[in-house]
Amino acid sequence: MSVNDPIGDMLTRIRNACMARHTTVTMPASKMKIAIADILKREGFIRDYTVIDDGKPYKTISITLKYMSDRRPAITGLRRVSKPGLRIYTKRDDIPRVRGGLGLSILSTPKGVLADHEAWRERVGGEVLCYVW
Repeated sequence: MSVNDPIGDMLTRIRNACMARHTTVTMPASKMKIAIADILKREGFIRDYTVIDDGKPYKTISITLKYMSDRRPAITGLRRVSKPGLRIYTKRDDIPRVRGGLGLSILSTPKGVLADHEAWRERVGGEVLCYVW
């Protein structure tokens, strides 16, 4: 199955797994997906992730989801911003704040894939990939 928007597919898989209360979700891996998973782990939205290379032509990434004590998912929302048909770019001074700073925007910058506050600190803008809250 060919996917036109791999990042959108990743976010949809995570969203669906959270709604179904799954503990893990698996998908094909790429450098961009691993970078996004790393940011989600650093910011406390997921418990962990592992990259699985079991001899197949492609690697997979397994994300362990995080839930609160009352079984509510740590991720309450995910939204793809920049799509293949319409790319959204931002300057450093215009980096969007998600849910008044309670959420997170993930950007693809010249210095790599960064969270909004990291991009602001590094003084770079870039493509707004998604919002997480």
